[in-house]
Amino acid sequence: MPPRGRGTPTISDVAQAAGVGRATVARTLGGYGAVSERTRIKVLAAAEELGYRPNSVARSMATRRTQTIGVVLADVANPFFAEVLRGISATTSQHGYDVLLISSEEEAERERAAVDVLVNKLVDGMILAPSGGRRASVSHLAVLGERGIPLVLVDRTVDGLDADAVVINNRAVARDSVDELVRNGHRRIGFLWGPTTSTAPPTLDELRDAVGTSLSSEGDRLLGYLDALEQAGIEPDPGLVSHVRPDEESAALTVESMLAMPHPPTAFLATETSALTGMLRALRAEGLRYPRDVSLIAFDDSPWAAVIEPPMTVVAQPARRVGIEAASLLLRRMQNPTEATVQVELAAELAHRESVAAPKR
Repeated sequence: MPPRGRGTPTISDVAQAAGVGRATVARTLGGYGAVSERTRIKVLAAAEELGYRPNSVARSMATRRTQTIGVVLADVANPFFAEVLRGISATTSQHGYDVLLISSEEEAERERAAVDVLVNKLVDGMILAPSGGRRASVSHLAVLGERGIPLVLVDRTVDGLDADAVVINNRAVARDSVDELVRNGHRRIGFLWGPTTSTAPPTLDELRDAVGTSLSSEGDRLLGYLDALEQAGIEPDPGLVSHVRPDEESAALTVESMLAMPHPPTAFLATETSALTGMLRALRAEGLRYPRDVSLIAFDDSPWAAVIEPPMTVVAQPARRVGIEAASLLLRRMQNPTEATVQVELAAELAHRESVAAPKR
């Protein structure tokens, strides 16, 4: 037992109780070096009896590991990223890692600052949802390679960045969503996507160019939208496609302007939660109801989407699975740093409910 009057037991107390040296206790509790099974059991029993808790700073100095994972997500208030985080935390905790989380709020400068903070915290690996576009600068991530910190991207990728990634089949599922609307007779389909600060309707050429500068997930959804219209023989109307800022008011104003067009859309596909809620606000302000007056499909299966009346047809993304796969990839990369990078694509599915119907004549 530790000497009378002492507070927190030390590594010397554990060594004395187990009848071994301090270095042996350090190797046993730190999980490094060679220790016989008999000695390991004695040390662990002594530590348990004394209530010893290892000093994480001292342990990291010895093992060069902090048992922490840095996570930078675009918006932790977004239900999608909240579920991604749950998947990451559940997986890393099973392997003894803690998570340090920072939200970039979809801002490149915040992302740069977050990466700097986590590098200085000596994280063992990092999971990141890039806030810049597909062609964004990744110079701030070079320090990860220099420090030997593995990186896994989630939801988005960046051209030229060789890193493991976990993404969704955005282009295919967006195409399926528009196909569903077309099969129900819709030819004027509004498309709300983001995030960006521009709401001006682009030309068709500018629209296609935007794919290269947008977030990769959003660009793929736009491509899926255009694919479906082309397959159906429908000429895309750039006026029916709008970026929306990540807030309800921006989306509501955008939808109101589309509904005021001489030939307004009879259906909408929203790729962001804020775009959906803004759209619902605009419809209510105009005295319109879905699917009686306009049909709706939205990305992300929020808990309320299935219980509102009528239930909402949505793209159900396996968000928690994204987090689980990303954490698993990172843990594997930490053990095998020289393996070729991989990109895992998970399938989102269209959950058919009651927000889609034939357009009113």
